[in-house]
Amino acid sequence: MPPRSALSSAAKPLDEKITINLGYVDLGQIDLLVQEGFYANRTDLIRTAIRNQLATHADAVKQAVARKTLVLGIHHLSAADLRAVKKSGQALQIRVLGLASIAHDVSPELALSTIDSVTVLGALHASPAVKAALAGRIR
Repeated sequence: MPPRSALSSAAKPLDEKITINLGYVDLGQIDLLVQEGFYANRTDLIRTAIRNQLATHADAVKQAVARKTLVLGIHHLSAADLRAVKKSGQALQIRVLGLASIAHDVSPELALSTIDSVTVLGALHASPAVKAALAGRIR
């Protein structure tokens, strides 16, 4: 039985940190909008701008998710999930837009015997040993 996907509000993962480079004029305009009270801080403006762009392109994202058969949201794989996959004689092709999470009790050997490929648009959380074992299968 393939593992289930879950979008859980109870166990919200931490946000990913990203770094961007901005020109001084853009940064100054952001600081001015923050100073004028339009946004609480720089991060608030940047998150709002990103969400607005994602909303603008929501249909394109939905079409691409369907075309690429991606799981949207959080996809967690436990050791029990992977043992069930192994028992069935199947192998997984993990395709996620969001967060793919492989439990810390999953051994590199179990991961290698049950996961054919990993494609994640977003973040992959797994132990360093599992990530190293799957390095050649992560796209």
